[in-house]
Amino acid sequence: MIDGQRRRVTRRANRRVRLGLLALGIAVASPVVAQPATQTTPQTTDGAQFKGESVSADARATANWVAASHDNHALPFVIIDKVNAKVFAFDGAGLLRGAAPALLGIARGDDSVPGIGQRKLATITPPERTTPAGRFQASLGRDFEQDILWIDYDAALSLHRVIKGRRVDDRAGRLASPSPSDNRISYGCVNVPPGFYDGVVKPLFTGTVGIVYILPETKPLRSVFAVPMRAEG
Repeated sequence: MIDGQRRRVTRRANRRVRLGLLALGIAVASPVVAQPATQTTPQTTDGAQFKGESVSADARATANWVAASHDNHALPFVIIDKVNAKVFAFDGAGLLRGAAPALLGIARGDDSVPGIGQRKLATITPPERTTPAGRFQASLGRDFEQDILWIDYDAALSLHRVIKGRRVDDRAGRLASPSPSDNRISYGCVNVPPGFYDGVVKPLFTGTVGIVYILPETKPLRSVFAVPMRAEG
């Protein structure tokens, strides 16, 4: 999230980006997903392919549902598993392009505080610093310092390279830790390793929009996504 003058400058710059995308017939970031103008990548119906990556049952079920239902409309998509502090990035056909640990909002919860995107960071209390669950249409943009992936523009929620932050926060160390228990430190934005952002996320979303699915941690999975119940036995 970004503050004060940086927030205003960022909004002006991203309005220009958004207008340019609209002129090309490409929708821009919003929690409500529009049908894309074109579909260039055929999508498999065999479920998402994780290439041996370690994955939770909820993340796998969500990825398989996306691939089978074509909920992503053949667009690249990202699944953020908050419980395990991990991000999975897929191409439009449901093939895994990369996975990485992530830093998330310090507060556990699945909703954004109304109007939080308009507030200064100093006014946002620790219990309000959540990474909300849901399905979002995302696109590349910029904050004051770097390019980012906007997840929810109005809520100032994005995925970006891990920031240095305060020395006491040790964000790089938290990312490198094998446990997800120390990955809750941000105001709500998703911090990922620079190599994962530059090598996986940015190429997938360059020139297009995509879908970000943030899994819930306090709500049942199926109250957020239409994932079918797994067959018994």
